[in-house]
Amino acid sequence: MSADEVHYCRGVRSIRGLLPITKWLPQYDRGHLRHDVIAGVTVSALVVPKALGYAGIASVPLEAGLYAAAAGAIFYALFGTSRQISTGPSSALAAVAGSAVALSGLGGDEAPELVAAIAIAAGLLFLVMAVFKLGWISRFLSKAVITGFLAGAAVEVVIGEIPKITGTTSEGNNSWQKLADWLRDFDGAHNLTLLVGLAALAAILILRFTVPKLPGALVLVVGGLIASVAFDLDEHGVATVGDVPRGVPTPALPGWGLITDHAPTIGTAAVALVLIGFSQTAGDARLFAARHAYRIDVDQESVAQGMANVGAGVFQGMPVSTSLSASSLNDAAGARTQMASAVTGAAVVLTLLAFAPLFSDLPKAVLAALIIDAVVFGMIDIPELRRLWSIKRFDFWIAAAAIFAVLGAGVLAGVMIGMVLSIGWLIYVTVTPETPELGRRPGTTAFRSLGQFPDGETHPGMLIMRFDGSLFFATADPLEDRLREAAIDAGGELTSVIIDFAGVDFIDSQGAAKMTEVFTLANSAGISSRLARVKPPVFEVLQADGYVDLLGRDRFHANIDGAVAAELESRAAAGAASSDTTD
Repeated sequence: MSADEVHYCRGVRSIRGLLPITKWLPQYDRGHLRHDVIAGVTVSALVVPKALGYAGIASVPLEAGLYAAAAGAIFYALFGTSRQISTGPSSALAAVAGSAVALSGLGGDEAPELVAAIAIAAGLLFLVMAVFKLGWISRFLSKAVITGFLAGAAVEVVIGEIPKITGTTSEGNNSWQKLADWLRDFDGAHNLTLLVGLAALAAILILRFTVPKLPGALVLVVGGLIASVAFDLDEHGVATVGDVPRGVPTPALPGWGLITDHAPTIGTAAVALVLIGFSQTAGDARLFAARHAYRIDVDQESVAQGMANVGAGVFQGMPVSTSLSASSLNDAAGARTQMASAVTGAAVVLTLLAFAPLFSDLPKAVLAALIIDAVVFGMIDIPELRRLWSIKRFDFWIAAAAIFAVLGAGVLAGVMIGMVLSIGWLIYVTVTPETPELGRRPGTTAFRSLGQFPDGETHPGMLIMRFDGSLFFATADPLEDRLREAAIDAGGELTSVIIDFAGVDFIDSQGAAKMTEVFTLANSAGISSRLARVKPPVFEVLQADGYVDLLGRDRFHANIDGAVAAELESRAAAGAASSDTTD
């Protein structure tokens, strides 16, 4: 094969890697087409009405939600590797975008432009994370914080939507103030609007609990449109969503002036969107790949989400991400390949071309009911909050703090506060490693924490402890403090210390230096030192620093039982030598 042919083949492989559709489409099994079309159309029946609601949450025109739904689905079909994933607007992302709009104070045509800029920025961050494999950054937002953030964002959205149910308004700098203002003005509720809103809420809740397989959002939107036209609701004071133009948007980039004027808001929102969306994206893709026994490329999934967001922003939409509910419906409806996502996008485009103006008569109260249902059942995870309460109370309070941060400071600030909480908790756990005292399980060679199993066997004057964590600059002092504390508690009777290093995966130069200090301190007090279960990488650092020679290789043991036996033997030998000397 010539050099040109080699370069050509490498180029083809690169294109196929970047654009998975170039690999699966030429091999497409036409037998899958019927299943993919049915699945794509079915998902569009869920996506279209919800996209309208999510646009309302994001404070952008309703058509922006449809633009994003179409672009997200089509771009994912081009770049994604999962066969069942459905990508489009979501309630959580919409809440972040809406918070950014509120923070910026923009309105009119500038609000959708800002949201499009956020989508593009989030897409670019996804691409950067894919190229440099920075997915680990998303781990700094813990599950407890995400659970709390989503619950708080859902409550904030509900508080923002209930005035539309009553036909009133509410103002305030945070959710508490808005709720108080709405309660004060409740006497001014518009009776017919309230009736429409309550009926819509009742209808969608009844459908959810009695006929869960029915697309309740679609039924609600169609029913609301029929009622609006049949009863001339707008003529009787019931507000409608207003003009929804027909057609697809032309590609456009946000104005540079708007980007520079609101760069901090755009950047913060984009970071929040990526942190929220990344782990969910990878997790959902892995779920369906495992279920159907095929492989996905996690880095390519980040590329797909990045391109979907860039595409949604360029086509004047809003941020998009994977939707577990829509993806599950796609799977249940029989999706076989990414063609199902392409069909969903095509169905949304058809809706824009043929049916978009029909949505103009949709009552805002009906749309608010749809939004409330979506966020309450899609973002508030009561079972997870209960699990946190029962398993790890501190994690529950972290989630609660995230909830109140969102309600008190807003969604964007809530995400940042949540990240600070996550990192703070991570730092605290890292720099305060557990150092339990160990005792032998009776009749065995196993050693367990005396705090959990107080019946463990111990030896007089011997401290056996385990260091659970990496030994580096932030944890070196706690090790010394723990040993000093043990020596003080022993009242001068401590004669030997055995440290189990099984939990130490990493040690730096400061940690190695601290081990030397601890040895010197113990040796000067006549205390014998031994280490058990030291891992090779840790041993290499201790050896390079001279600690191995200082302590003695014979004082490193493969297990705790061996260390204890060696120490008891040393004691016995010392006792015998002392007796001989006395004699």
